[in-house]
Amino acid sequence: MRNRLLPVRVLLFLLLLLLVLWPAPAGAHVVAPGADLRIAQTIAGAELTMTVRGVSRTPAPAVVEIEAFHPVPDLRVELTLRSSENGRASRAAVRLAAGRAGPYRVSMQVFRAGPHELEVRTPAERSVLPVRVLVPATSPWELVIHGGFYVAGILVVGGLLTGGTSRRGPALAVRAGALAGVVALTVAVVSPQLPEPVPDGAAPVADPSGSGAGRPYASGTGRPYVMAAFSTQPARPAAGAEFTLVADLVDGSTGRPVDDLTLHHEALAHLVVTSADGAYFRHLHPVRLGPGRLAVRLRADRPGRYLAHAELERTDSGGQLITGTFDVTGTATAGPQEAGTGPAPVLAPARPVAGRPTTMRLRTAGSLQPWLGMPGHLIVRDRDGGFLGHVHATPTRTPELTFTFSFPAPGTYFAWIQYARNSTIETVPFTVTVGTESDT
Repeated sequence: MRNRLLPVRVLLFLLLLLLVLWPAPAGAHVVAPGADLRIAQTIAGAELTMTVRGVSRTPAPAVVEIEAFHPVPDLRVELTLRSSENGRASRAAVRLAAGRAGPYRVSMQVFRAGPHELEVRTPAERSVLPVRVLVPATSPWELVIHGGFYVAGILVVGGLLTGGTSRRGPALAVRAGALAGVVALTVAVVSPQLPEPVPDGAAPVADPSGSGAGRPYASGTGRPYVMAAFSTQPARPAAGAEFTLVADLVDGSTGRPVDDLTLHHEALAHLVVTSADGAYFRHLHPVRLGPGRLAVRLRADRPGRYLAHAELERTDSGGQLITGTFDVTGTATAGPQEAGTGPAPVLAPARPVAGRPTTMRLRTAGSLQPWLGMPGHLIVRDRDGGFLGHVHATPTRTPELTFTFSFPAPGTYFAWIQYARNSTIETVPFTVTVGTESDT
């Protein structure tokens, strides 16, 4: 009797051991099928974050949420989600109430997976954002795992109910069930190393339309750098008057419009506009007017030279910083433009040294609200505008923001810390003087 039970006990022990050792799935900050998609836009004088909730199948309803950051204007926003493959579209509209951040929720219909365009329209502006709807695909290994457990359960339970291991037939059933369970768990353990199924709606490995350059770029091979030209409409903006800053992006190899920007930190592009003296600061997220063309509306109260730095990333390529300048004419219409208010952070060391890490700590009032996927942002610019740095705060459960930054060279730097609280984006400007090793 004991000899007959030994193989079954061994198999059941292995089954239990694999259950204990089965690794839990690890979380990662990646764009995954069925995941939410967040997009920041500066449009019609409002800073908006739009969240398209993920779907697990198509056709299906998709919830779109809009959160506005103060100051919030009274604004009607029309949304259109259109398939790029067959043109089928779903539309919705929402009115933002002045002073109310939201979130505002609307329901839209997703008819199929694949590439789409999300059109965001206001009475004054329009943006067309490329998005891709990904739907999880069933892995063949999941069928093996689930099927194995199902068969194992039936055989083991059936064998035990019909006589345990005292008779040959039920004993074989129990052993076969345990073996099926071991096989299923073995596949489950090694499945993370097996090829993942391609999600429904995923882009092909080489996408002729993805580069915007008239030829395919294979996934993972990298793409030429973006060349950019900044311009203003009108060409000579006047102090106190609204104007549009335009960035035209072209492929560094072919010169054709670049239309393969990928979302990074919840935006197609992060645009920082500063005055030469650092008194004016704006962190914006331009609208997409069309292939290779981004734009944002601005107003500057003082004449002078202004600098534009835009962070962006092409699909299957690394991040890139593009720069430009423009001039504002006329006469100042107000006093000095303040980039923000608040106490300056505490620096360690108090006098930073070029090439060495500097820790900056800022205690905020109240709980922090994630903005652009991060608890806080530090943007640093040197005096002449040739250098711009952007790092993020270390995640923490306290209202204190902590940044680590290494200044590349000695000199004076303009810096701004930004964070969100109560649906308001706070900006804290400060100036840092960086020394050399000999100064310590």
